[in-house]
Amino acid sequence: MMRIALFLATNIAILIVANITLNILGVQHYLDQSGQLNLTSLLIFCGVFGMAGSMVSLLLSKTMAKWSTKAQIIEQPQTQQEQWLLSTVQELSERAGIGMPDVGIFPSPQSNAFATGWNKNSALVAVSQGLMQKMSRDQVKAVLAHEIGHVANGDMVTLSLIQGVINTFVMFFARIIGTAIDRLVFKNESSGGIGYYMMVMFIEVVLGVLASTIVMWFSRFREYRADAAGAALTSPQAMISALEALKREYEIPAQQGQELESDMPKGLAAFGISSGLKEGFMKAFASHPPLDMRIAALKTIQG
Repeated sequence: MMRIALFLATNIAILIVANITLNILGVQHYLDQSGQLNLTSLLIFCGVFGMAGSMVSLLLSKTMAKWSTKAQIIEQPQTQQEQWLLSTVQELSERAGIGMPDVGIFPSPQSNAFATGWNKNSALVAVSQGLMQKMSRDQVKAVLAHEIGHVANGDMVTLSLIQGVINTFVMFFARIIGTAIDRLVFKNESSGGIGYYMMVMFIEVVLGVLASTIVMWFSRFREYRADAAGAALTSPQAMISALEALKREYEIPAQQGQELESDMPKGLAAFGISSGLKEGFMKAFASHPPLDMRIAALKTIQG
């Protein structure tokens, strides 16, 4: 129930922000009275809605992450493990030059971790119970350093901005293509009917899927940067050891036909340290590079 309420609140917030912004800019609609497209108004309209959704999601990312993963934030450490976790994150944060993030543990038997937040000085770093149980402290520290690297590099903000730009142009070109098809194929002189909007929605889905490959490319690129940051904050060998542990858990069973997908919520999969293994054409939609490639990249740092 709380997740549904959060989802609805997010969408209402997006609509409110978008409509206020459009009114301030004097943009009421992108179709004039005759149903013709006003490209300037259309671009502003798409930009406001495309960026608003991405920015509101970013601002609510910590709250959404806590709810979706059931992460328990460590306020006062109750065990030596929690104390070690807090002190390690504090040490790494100071070395990376960012503010102390919230630190949490979420219930999952798989080894994983994520970082999120709208500001590098107001982030959330969380690890799974499986990670704490299966990895050594040196490996866990390297994983934490990887996540701190994401925060220090501003990856959450950059990824949200890229997604916002992608949303903008998907909406923009879907409406232009929809208008062209409506006039050339269906011979409608003015757009705006239900058929036009249904066609636009279909085109948005197609373009959105294709455009997501751009977002995923950047997501894969930032994983290499976060691995390098993790190696710098700990050591290349510790980071390699952590990735090799993930490979044993995720990729080796998959290569043997026993697929083990990450159980991270879909919206957070790109922020986890591992997201499972994708083969063939689906590699273009993978948020993470293969672990072998990440390990090889770290070995070049190790020298």
